[in-house]
Amino acid sequence: MILRIFTYGVMGFLLLPLFATIATSFTELAYVAFPPKGFTLKWYWDALGRSEFGESLLLSFSIAVVTAVFATLLGLTVAVAIVRHRFPGRDVLNAFFLSPLVLPALVIGLALLQYYAQTGVGTTFAGVVIGHIVITTPYATRLIMASLTGVDHAIEWAAQTLGASRVGAFLRVTLPVIRNGMVSGAVFTFIMSFENVTVSAFLSTPRMTTFPVRIFLYWDQVVQPWLIAIASMVIVGTFVVLAVFDRLVSVRGLYGAGDRR
Repeated sequence: MILRIFTYGVMGFLLLPLFATIATSFTELAYVAFPPKGFTLKWYWDALGRSEFGESLLLSFSIAVVTAVFATLLGLTVAVAIVRHRFPGRDVLNAFFLSPLVLPALVIGLALLQYYAQTGVGTTFAGVVIGHIVITTPYATRLIMASLTGVDHAIEWAAQTLGASRVGAFLRVTLPVIRNGMVSGAVFTFIMSFENVTVSAFLSTPRMTTFPVRIFLYWDQVVQPWLIAIASMVIVGTFVVLAVFDRLVSVRGLYGAGDRR
């Protein structure tokens, strides 16, 4: 009981700045102040009326969806190769695909910018997606590997002895069992891609600016309440996504086989 109270207390302390940000967005003052004075929704209406943020939001959402799909598929391929097979260079392959976790995102963004400039790729939608896939694939790989490790390989062999092909046994038996890990990897890579600033800042252009970069560009100016309102909507939206995800996929089942509700 004491441990639970302590845990909730620590969580509340860590989330306190987020709640303070949300509370500040309702102030009636024309500048940011805490505690807020009065209560109004005008800053939210002001934020929703800014078309440049709507365009950036749609761009970030599109990039995050494409990134989540490809990063999850790539992570699944790497996880199966590393967990289920033994071959020369296996550890090197594992280290290679997890290296973006070690390298600072600033270094990756700068390296991609230089590479695109030298190859003539340019800062395009595909270029930004590739950059996001590079930095998010390790997270999907780790989550899928955790789920796949908890699956007994014998169930695939049993399916093959009953007439299923090797690929068919994986698709019909193993894949449904590691569904939690794949969904977790997809959701996590989506969030990581959507909120990324460092790599996106290097690869964005004035005509193609992602939502987090658009917000970041305003922080060197006087912070307005409508910008706090935008940040508050992002915070609430993230909580909603995580809550829905927790209801659809059991968090307790991420590191084991199947749903354990």
